[in-house]
Amino acid sequence: MTGKSKKYLSDILRAIDLIEKFTVDITDYKTYQGDLKTQSAVERQLAIIGEALNKLQKFEPDLEIENDKQIIGFRNRLVHAYDSIDNSIVWAILNRYLQKLKGEMQSLK
Repeated sequence: MTGKSKKYLSDILRAIDLIEKFTVDITDYKTYQGDLKTQSAVERQLAIIGEALNKLQKFEPDLEIENDKQIIGFRNRLVHAYDSIDNSIVWAILNRYLQKLKGEMQSLK
């Protein structure tokens, strides 16, 4: 893995860590939906994850990462179609997919 690749991998893991810190006290969707600051912070980190993953795959095209196309696609929605983001989708990503992605990224270290 190249130095650039390691940097993008580190960026992804840092963004996941920040999301975990931002949401540590948020245990339900209603609380998340009412916290605009946390929503904004989480969405920013999800955008970073998508962008870093996109760049990582350009340097390491043989890496197989589950849901990579969906992650990158969601980043594009966050940035270019921000007005169509549904908080319930973000909440589902946090609760169903973030830990799996974290495990995949840690295994590449």
